[in-house]
Amino acid sequence: MSILSKNPDMIKQSTLNLLLLFFLILGCSDGNDPVDNGPGPDGKDPDAELTDEELLDLVQSETFRYFWDYAEQNSGAARERYHPNNPSLSAPVVATGGTGFGLMSMLVGIERNLVSRAQVVGRIEKVLSFLESADRFHGAWPHWINGNSGKVIPFSPLDDGGDLVETALLCQGLICVYEYFREGNAEEKELAQKAFDLYAGVEWDWYTQGEDVLYWHWSPNHGFAIDFKLEGYNEVLITYVMAAASQTHPITKGAYESGWATNGDIQYPGSAYGYPLLVRHQGDTQLGGPLFWSHYSYLGLNPNGLSDAYANYEEVNKNHVMINYAYCQDNPKGYLGYGQDFWGLTASYSRNDDGSLGYSAHSPANDLGIISPTATISSMPYAPVQSLNALRSFYDNRERLLGPAGFYDAFASDLSWVAEAYLAIDQGPQIVMIENYRSGLLWNLFMRNQEVQAGLDKLGFSYPN
Repeated sequence: MSILSKNPDMIKQSTLNLLLLFFLILGCSDGNDPVDNGPGPDGKDPDAELTDEELLDLVQSETFRYFWDYAEQNSGAARERYHPNNPSLSAPVVATGGTGFGLMSMLVGIERNLVSRAQVVGRIEKVLSFLESADRFHGAWPHWINGNSGKVIPFSPLDDGGDLVETALLCQGLICVYEYFREGNAEEKELAQKAFDLYAGVEWDWYTQGEDVLYWHWSPNHGFAIDFKLEGYNEVLITYVMAAASQTHPITKGAYESGWATNGDIQYPGSAYGYPLLVRHQGDTQLGGPLFWSHYSYLGLNPNGLSDAYANYEEVNKNHVMINYAYCQDNPKGYLGYGQDFWGLTASYSRNDDGSLGYSAHSPANDLGIISPTATISSMPYAPVQSLNALRSFYDNRERLLGPAGFYDAFASDLSWVAEAYLAIDQGPQIVMIENYRSGLLWNLFMRNQEVQAGLDKLGFSYPN
């Protein structure tokens, strides 16, 4: 009928009557025989079961759209959030850490033939030029940046200056860009140097206040008033690695030992579900914190074979994921849907008591019955069987869970509620960690950087060459 409606004056009434009769006959089908819709646009049967590789391809390609199709328009950087039902919401708000994830995702886009190398060079040039002109505070970018003006958008009343952790997450991406393009053509070499120079401009040592520890925030209006020390175990290991690797404003090994490792107190002897925790998770020493702690620092920093005087981080991360998985199988709160199909607790959008959209750092200690696809999918390198099983279940429920930029950010385990929205810091790890599982791309780029290696050596790390 759509063809007829486009050309009503060109159709004779007799033809219309015949077509209407034809549609009437079709409508009398008893519905017992399935309708053959034919192959999809890629020539494949849309109802055929995807192989594991095809499923991973789909997640990477669909999630990539967050950073390519739905990027902040002026800067090309990653938007903090994207709500398909309200696309103008927070449209100019750029996420600093999410932009680092986006840079890494664009490299995956080249390798997976989602976009051309030339297209990515052009987009990254746009992003880096924006970062060059954006507000910085002793070299550190703020948590949020206005994509039009480059000015800081306060994250909270006192947080209107530099955010060192978000800056470290961005710098992780800058180092990967540098390594990917530094031996390319003249344009690419220039791009690589621009990425490295942005990293080199961060004054990591300023954020120690002259003490043996890094602080998260500094503001020209409020100084170090937030007074938040970066101490493990949580998501901030990458901050100490980037700070130690700096050739311009480095920190000492003592800052790492007193700050991240809290003079050895980071070690923890407890176990859960038969898996040793090995480190003292901040806020949840019994069952481990939200799963993004095993993702953000390790998008570039390869945990496999990585150890220092306090822990083997490959074991820390694998055990963290398996405890989270085992907890969801145990399901002590009795949530409908928890199990092999639906598991994965991390920080994401959440459901408020009144049903509205909220945010929460989900973990076994803060279990609200909300599954976050990023928790499961980004754990692919640590628990591939368990992650793939759940991913296949997500895909089986794609009519509810899959949107225009990948799987939606969160859902109730019984599927009674879905957060039809996206966050940059949740979409990026999915693309990157799938690629690290498949090819090790970002791990290889980051770990071959000479400054990174020097920083790891300085802190006393062991890692595969």
